[in-house]
Amino acid sequence: MRTPNNDTRSVKTGASPPARGRGPRGGRAASTSDSLADGGGPPPSPLPQAGGGATRTCILSREEAPREGLIRLALSPDGEVLPDVRAKAPGRGAWIAVNRAELEAAQAKGKLKGALSRSFKTGDVRVPEDLGARIEVQLQRNTLDRLGLEFKAGHVAIGGDRIENAARSGQLHLLLHASDASEDGARKLAQAWRVGTDREGTDLKGLTLPVPRTILSLALGRENVVHAGLTDARAAKRVSDALDRWLHFIGPDPGLEPCETHSQGASAHGNDVRPTEHDEEHTEGL
Repeated sequence: MRTPNNDTRSVKTGASPPARGRGPRGGRAASTSDSLADGGGPPPSPLPQAGGGATRTCILSREEAPREGLIRLALSPDGEVLPDVRAKAPGRGAWIAVNRAELEAAQAKGKLKGALSRSFKTGDVRVPEDLGARIEVQLQRNTLDRLGLEFKAGHVAIGGDRIENAARSGQLHLLLHASDASEDGARKLAQAWRVGTDREGTDLKGLTLPVPRTILSLALGRENVVHAGLTDARAAKRVSDALDRWLHFIGPDPGLEPCETHSQGASAHGNDVRPTEHDEEHTEGL
């Protein structure tokens, strides 16, 4: 079995500036695999379970999981520990499966530095105080970059009318809302999704992202994007994997208002609905 101690990579990456994100509404870190649009699935796992290839062991919890669901840390030439969420930095890596609160608790107690020293096989390890914030901002960027790529590929519908049409025709696989989306608008789209998948009377809903519409709009290169719907099953799975890892790390945020839009994951394959070049948001009245 491979462990963090024998992991080597050869692609260069850089560090992200510190930032503090907001957790999903509802008081917990929702998983996009909580339920499936094609009619239920396994209960959510404590860790994102992306991929089925190589596994890694968390240096703090000693829990094993597929590497795509864990977070890699790398060591800079001057001994500083940096997040490497895309696992492309050269040299030895250390992997963590814990959330931000657990990471910072271990850092405060000195356990993190000890685990990193053992993993990197050196005592010359410098852990930045804002490591948790740096990881969080990289995970957010990774998820929104993934969503932006899927939009450019024609796999994301935006605008209330387009999403509702895709939902009612059974072509919606993942429904996302900005953190400042209205509950009425989210409820209307969720109902259309339930109708389109013959799941009326169930709790099939979308997922409220821990970012407002301004950030979601920037990610997609459009103005006033409040809701987004993935209309390709494979694209929905790719976004779900990135989103699960981000939400698992940031954990619950008790400061947010409860919302009925928790989470849905990728479903069975369906027909593709491609947005036109002039997609605009029409959700303010929803």
